[in-house]
Amino acid sequence: MRALPDPARLADGIRAGDRAVLARAITLIESTRPDHQAVARDLVQRLLPQTGRAIRIGITGVPGAGKSTTIDTFGSNLTAAGHRVAVLAVDPSSSRTGGSILGDKTRMARLSVDANAFVRPSPSSGTLGGVAARTRETMLLCEAAGFDVILVETVGVGQSETAVADMTDLFLVLMLPGAGDELQGIKKGILELADIIAVNKADGDGLRRARAAAAEYRAALHIMAPRSAVWAPPVMTISGLANEGLDTLWEQIGAFRAKTGASGDFEARRRAQGVKWMWAMLQDRFTGRLKRDPKLKARLPAIEADVAAGRLSALVAADEIATVLGL
Repeated sequence: MRALPDPARLADGIRAGDRAVLARAITLIESTRPDHQAVARDLVQRLLPQTGRAIRIGITGVPGAGKSTTIDTFGSNLTAAGHRVAVLAVDPSSSRTGGSILGDKTRMARLSVDANAFVRPSPSSGTLGGVAARTRETMLLCEAAGFDVILVETVGVGQSETAVADMTDLFLVLMLPGAGDELQGIKKGILELADIIAVNKADGDGLRRARAAAAEYRAALHIMAPRSAVWAPPVMTISGLANEGLDTLWEQIGAFRAKTGASGDFEARRRAQGVKWMWAMLQDRFTGRLKRDPKLKARLPAIEADVAAGRLSALVAADEIATVLGL
């Protein structure tokens, strides 16, 4: 049996900016083995003093909104300006293999070979909302390795938007040109989560439609309560493909950080996220216990069969499972 990784050596390598060590540590973080999880907890605790200095940006948008192209261009602009950028691209998982389906490294050609960038596709592994279970810890590892801009790309479906908004400082929503009837179909919730809305593909023939869509989104935001009392989400037009409007986007991100930082909202949001992280980890721990408990493993097939056949209600089944676990 191979020896467990040494958390002290991993921590030293991450602090030194060793990308290979960082990649190995993230794999350790994502492992479901209890002994690996124990080492991962030790590692994160060791690195905690070196974290918290980066700006954490969540990015979402419907499929086809140009998320990966925009991140590739935006991130390349930032590395050219002297920043170090980590991209955590949460892919949907294959139901057959559990691996990533989209493979974002292939869709971020420049960043994936940029010495000042780190792109990590990560399968969601069935986690609620399509967000990798260990994305929070991975962000901390990247910060300890010296990355000062963390971009978390969601798959843009289900509850992933809420999950990412709960772990980042700023939530950027990419929209497509030509709102019109499409605006009626957009979940109100995603606009309420947004700190910045950017209508992408505002170039060539799409420029006029992008500007019209931006006007409609601005009107829609007027009837919604913003997430912060000191920040009204701006609506802007950009083109990730043509690299237009991205400098202005970065300026808006800086303005957001300055304004919410001065009011105390920035740190208050992070403190609240820390508490949510604790509860999420506790839920993970209970879920792990459910899967590993030998008595429950023996009883679960029969309980599931009774529920599937309609002989047992889900409520009574849940009570029976809790009784087996002694809860």
